Amino acid sequence: MTLRDVVTRVVGLLAEADRLEPEVRQDAAREGRLLVAAVLGLSPGELAQRLVLHPVITPAEMASVERALHRRLRGEPLAYAVGTAAFRDLVLQVDARVLIPRPETEVVVGEALRVTADRVGGIAVDIGTGSGAIALSLAMEGHFARVIATDISADALAVASANAERLWRGGAPVEFRMGADLAPIAGERARVLVANPPYIAYAEATALPASVRDWEPPLALFAPDDGLARYRALIAGASAVLEPGGWLVCEVDTRRAALTAELAESAGLQQVQVVQDLSGRDRVLVAQTPSAGN
Repeated sequence: MTLRDVVTRVVGLLAEADRLEPEVRQDAAREGRLLVAAVLGLSPGELAQRLVLHPVITPAEMASVERALHRRLRGEPLAYAVGTAAFRDLVLQVDARVLIPRPETEVVVGEALRVTADRVGGIAVDIGTGSGAIALSLAMEGHFARVIATDISADALAVASANAERLWRGGAPVEFRMGADLAPIAGERARVLVANPPYIAYAEATALPASVRDWEPPLALFAPDDGLARYRALIAGASAVLEPGGWLVCEVDTRRAALTAELAESAGLQQVQVVQDLSGRDRVLVAQTPSAGN
């Protein structure tokens, strides 16, 4: 069976899969190519090049594609079905123990790197690391002395640690700690505190796509207080764990971005701004602790 035949088969089955969202079925050509490319360890561009050559797929490769396709057809998110997710310069291993890294979170990392680009050294902290996407990106793209990554979930820390062992290519060493909110970094003084906390209110669960609601870990999705509980904890404690003039950078729910900014201002943080993602939605809260003497 040629690679082109395999892609055609995958696309056809995805287009007819009742368990998948209508938008996935309508864009089955893109979804199918992404699935096959991920299973074969190729970028979409590399897959396109190979399709021109009409190569024959091996039985082992075909079996891997079939396994991933079966998982996707029963509604499992694409990243879980293939076992990987791309994030900035990384290809992370992911499964149902962690939230799937998303493009908007890449903007969070970009803002954290931007506000700390003025000097080398210090500590970067990633609260709720999940797969390790933020922590590993900061470690390898930033210029920090070390990175601390925390999570309340031991399962998530296992995934993040495995990704660090597999992907780390030099840069700041990454230390993993277990615990909620800021408790694991008590006594530290960080240059930047970065987080993509759970921010969906429990009452909003039914409005989520089934691929999110039924598969991704609730601990990483939902928070009390209409989704604001984790922000209140991070903002209230930021000055205690950040250096004077240190930065808080958080992904926020676009519907509550303005309210989150108000919480930061009320807590005495400065330079408060909300940065938009690539789709033009309010997505990242950036705020600074007062400098020494202020």
